[in-house]
Amino acid sequence: MTETIRNHLLDAGCPEESAKIVERLCGDGKLDDALRQMKIIRCDLMEELHQSQRKVDCLDHLIRQTEKEIKATTERR
Repeated sequence: MTETIRNHLLDAGCPEESAKIVERLCGDGKLDDALRQMKIIRCDLMEELHQSQRKVDCLDHLIRQTEKEIKATTERR
């Protein structure tokens, strides 16, 4: 079962070392510690998601501004 947990963590983008830690904790029966570690990993992944979202938001803003400039330039002609 612990190998399955590690595979799921890796599929979720978890670093190999963190996945090994959780796998070891589960194997040792330290489920509370494993859960705590998984929550830390989740928080890290959520922060990465939010950083990516901020980048996408910036790009969306630039796209909208460029589209407005194109439209304004086209209307002046």
